Amino acid sequence: MGELILVRHGETAWSLSGQHTSYTDLPMTGHGEDEARSLAPLLRERRIGVTFVSPMARARRTAELAGLAPYRVEPDLREWNYGGYEGIATVEIHRTRPDWDLWTDGVVPGPADQPGEGPGEVGHRADRVLTEALAALDSADGADVALVAHGHFLRVLTARYLGLAPAAGALFRLATGTVSRLGTEHDRPVITAWNLALPGGGDTTAPHTREAAA
Repeated sequence: MGELILVRHGETAWSLSGQHTSYTDLPMTGHGEDEARSLAPLLRERRIGVTFVSPMARARRTAELAGLAPYRVEPDLREWNYGGYEGIATVEIHRTRPDWDLWTDGVVPGPADQPGEGPGEVGHRADRVLTEALAALDSADGADVALVAHGHFLRVLTARYLGLAPAAGALFRLATGTVSRLGTEHDRPVITAWNLALPGGGDTTAPHTREAAA
């Protein structure tokens, strides 16, 4: 049986600065596009049967540059909706809420059409994605299924895959422009690889584990 291949999109200006980015459809930086291109050699090593991609431009562009087209757009793969914290960095939030933690507290409401989400709501979306992705995996004749999306959402999805609460996603740092894999060992769900990237943003030497950006 294949594995779930998780791809976090390449760097954007806000992922670089640490600003929360969900519904703001920022493009990748030049470095972010290089990160996405550098994933192609890692992904060519896998037989991928189907790719699901977040509707956001940064995720779709990552899939294209990493060689994962054609793909299916899956709305539930969008990032955690940060509501009123969109565009705001954690250090700014802590000036007025020093004990605030996204993973346990969620966010404050934003505009009327962007109310924000709590951990449980993101977890429900992750469960729906997993149901679809695992069904695709079962019918993929041993091929992998790729999910191209966003840092916090993929961390929640990983927690749910492992049977953990959504807030346990806090345990899994995930860098931009990386590949991770979820599989099984003795029929138990496990992480088989995490934060894989090529050193130098595109060199064809052996993969390494990259530290997550803030």
